[in-house]
Formats: sequence, C-alpha cells, structure tokens
Amino acid sequence: MAGGAFVSEAGGSYEGGVTVFVIITCVVAAMGGLLFGYDLGISGGVTSMEEFLSKFFPQVERQMEKSRHETAYCKFDNQMLQLFTSSLYLAALVASFWASVITRKHGRKVSMFIGGLAFLIGALFNAFAINVLMLIIGRLLLGVGVGFANQSTPVYLSEMAPAKIRGALNIGFQMAITIGILVANLINYGTSKMAKHGWRVSLGLAAVPAVVMVIGSFVLPDTPNSMLERGKYEEAKQMLKKIRGADNVDHEFQDLCDACETSKKVEYPWRNIKKSKYRPALIFCSAIPFFQQITGINVIMFYAPVLFKTLGFGNDAALMSAVITGVVNMLSTIVSIYAVDRYGRRLLFLEGGIQMFICQLLVGSFIGARFGTTGTGTLTPATADWILAFICVYVAGFAWSWGPLGWLVPSEICPLEIRPAGQAINVSVNMFFTFLIGQFFLTMLCHMKFGLFYFFASMVAIMTVFIYFLFPETKGVPIEEMGSVWKQHWFWKKYIPDDAVIGGHDENSPKPL
Repeated sequence: MAGGAFVSEAGGSYEGGVTVFVIITCVVAAMGGLLFGYDLGISGGVTSMEEFLSKFFPQVERQMEKSRHETAYCKFDNQMLQLFTSSLYLAALVASFWASVITRKHGRKVSMFIGGLAFLIGALFNAFAINVLMLIIGRLLLGVGVGFANQSTPVYLSEMAPAKIRGALNIGFQMAITIGILVANLINYGTSKMAKHGWRVSLGLAAVPAVVMVIGSFVLPDTPNSMLERGKYEEAKQMLKKIRGADNVDHEFQDLCDACETSKKVEYPWRNIKKSKYRPALIFCSAIPFFQQITGINVIMFYAPVLFKTLGFGNDAALMSAVITGVVNMLSTIVSIYAVDRYGRRLLFLEGGIQMFICQLLVGSFIGARFGTTGTGTLTPATADWILAFICVYVAGFAWSWGPLGWLVPSEICPLEIRPAGQAINVSVNMFFTFLIGQFFLTMLCHMKFGLFYFFASMVAIMTVFIYFLFPETKGVPIEEMGSVWKQHWFWKKYIPDDAVIGGHDENSPKPL
C-alpha cells in the first residue's frame, strides 16, 4: 500500500498494563492544554467586544462603521488588532527553544511549572491593562507559558503512557485544548452582556488554568525517561513499576536504559536531528505542525466571533455560533480518543483531510454566492445556517484528525536523544504559522475574499496526499522501537541504517501488510 501501513505487534512484549495511577497522572498533565485552548477561544471573543475595541482600538470601530456601507470582508482589517492576537504565538515560538533545553536538563515538570507561572502573570497583565503596551506584554508572557506547556506536556504524556493506549492518553492534551476553547466561548458569551469590564473578566480568568498547571507541576511524578536522563536509575525503575502496575518491567526498562545511553552520547541534539537516520522525524516534526495550521482551523478557533460578525451574524449570534463550534470541537475529540488506538493514525489523518477539504469548498462557495467579490450583500437565515453547519462539520473533521494527531505524532516518533529538539521544532513551527495566520488572516480575508477558503482547501488537499504516500502507521509501536517502522517504509528506509533499529534487530518490529 502506498504510504506503508503497518500492523504493530510491538509493545505486547512488555509486562504490565493500564493503571489507575497513570491515567490520573496523564489527565492532570493534560490540563496544560487548558492554557492553549482558553487563549484560542478567548481572544476572538474579546476582540469582537465593543467596549474592548473602543478602549484600545477605536480606529477599528470607525472602520466597522465605514465598512457597513462598503465591503463586509474588511470590517476588522487592522494590523495592531491582529498583533494583539498573534503576538502570543511569536513569543511561544521563541520560548519553545528555551523550553527544549530545560525539558532535557531539568525534566518535564520544571518546564510545566515555568509555563504555568508565565501564563498566570500574563493573564494578570491583560486583566488589569490600561493601554495597548500592557496588553502586548501580557500576551507575550502568555506566549512564554504556551511555549513551555506545549513543549513539555505532549512529551510527558507519550512517555508515561503504555504503547497500546498512548494515542488516547496523549489526545487528552487536545481534549483539554477543546475544553479550554469551549469554556472561553461560554465565558465570552456571558461577559459580553456585562455593562462594564466584561473583557477584563474574560482575560483575567485565564489565571485559573494557569494555577491548575502550576499546582499540577508540583504533584505530578516525573517520567522514567526523564529520571534516566538525569542519572536516577533506581527511581526510574520504581516509577516504571508503579505506572505499569507490575514488578517485572526489566524488558521495557532495559529498552529505556539503552535509549538513554544513546541519548547521553548525543551532545548536540539540534545538530544530530539533521542526520540521515533522523530524517523522517525531522520532516514530520516540521511538516505536521505546518499542515495543521494551514488547514485554516485557527481562523475558526480564535477568530470565530469576528468571522461570524463579519459575515453578518449579530453580536449575540456570532458569540453563540462560536460556542456551537466549540461544543462540536470538544465532542469530536472524544471520537479521536476512541478511534486513534483502534483504527490508527493514518485512517484519521486521511478521513479528516477529505472531510475538511469538502467543507472548505462549500463554505467558500456559499460566502461567494452571497457576497461575491465586492463584499456587498446579506446572509439569509437559511444560508447562515448552512455556513454554520458546514463549519461545524469542518471543525469535527479537524478535531478527530489533525487536531490531536498534530501533537501526538511528533511526540511519539522521536528517539529519546532528539526528543526535546524534535518537540521544540514541532511547537515552534506550529507557533510560527499560528502567528502568521493570526497576524494576516483578516487582511487576507479583505483581499482574497471568499477565495481564502479555496486557498485553505487546496492546502488540505496537498497535506492529505502527503500523508497517504509518506506516513507509516505508528499505532501500538513503543517509542523506543519506532526506528523499525521507518526501516520498513518504501521511501524512508533508504535513510535508516541497520544499526538504527533498537538492539540491532527488529524481531519485535511491526510487520508490513
């Protein structure tokens, strides 16, 4: 089969199973996703509130009034307003590189603590902002929090989870993101009705998930992998016994030790990730976050109220529509938790891509039919309902495919010796393109009009073809044996030397279909 699907038999040789302890641990750790999700959901709603705009961006209010008589596409086209949203992701990009060093040298928990603390301070800056400078400083601090949390949490989850349910537990991070988005949309809907300072309440409540993250970083145990990296061999073995619920973990522990020894020989993971044998990991840690953002999902997630308002939905209708897409996003992520370890990553990637492609074309066509290239026109209730329906189907497709898999796959395909570097690349590429979308979407909508949705549809088509031909199935494969998957792939095998397979053999490797 093109793309090289595999049936994995690896991972069944390890002793132990799924324990209540590891599930509780992963659920608490996944709360780090609340930081990212809450911000994704809150910023779009706040930037559509009239009190917020009149205080910080009065020129946008004047532009909205003017656009009522001109083009609907350009109501919110303002670079400073977009900088308020996008500056966070630029800070997260830079922070992710520092986070990779701290995660490697001091453990995943330290990075999670720094992320939570920075996010907490940033939330307070935003809640008490009296000028645009304070808003931007707060956003930059929030970005540091997101960079550290997104760097450490997916790696923590992949290292704690048994291979056979690694996908489901890791997707807990994406589930927390969707919960954060939904909660933020509901809060925006409520605070928009407050007579004064509703936007301050919305921004200030970001402190709540930050406090959860800070507390979680103290109560969570460290991963066996992280303990081994810092020479704590006996503690690592005891922790492995605890999270697997078994006394005989010698096989898995030896694999972890071998991986750790290999890792310690690598002084410069950033230099080593460019080696031939790590080529697949480097490509996918770069390509998957790029494609995840170029689907256009964050246009919906953090600009949903603005987008719906631009298309002619009223204030309440725009915020309620954002709530509806948030509910769809959260419920659809549950589908992914159920399916990812049963049907595999490839099937979800491909099905989700086809679904998103069709919906982007339909949304663009409906908007084009009503507004044309001039941006003049109105939505009938029926057309508005159809647009909202197809956006919800689009969000569902993303939420059970590229949303969670965009964090899961890069965190599970990198060997220990390059894992912090690989995850830093994943986070930084993700944040860079999130920044670009956040900074330029409203300008792109103003100039490309309904054709913008066709642009995103074409990107979805390209990435779906990319996955079909180049991504092998990684379901159920222990992280330490991932080299076997690349070695058997029709394209990647030419980059993987024989000694790249753990233990110099692949008797436990996946068998090709």
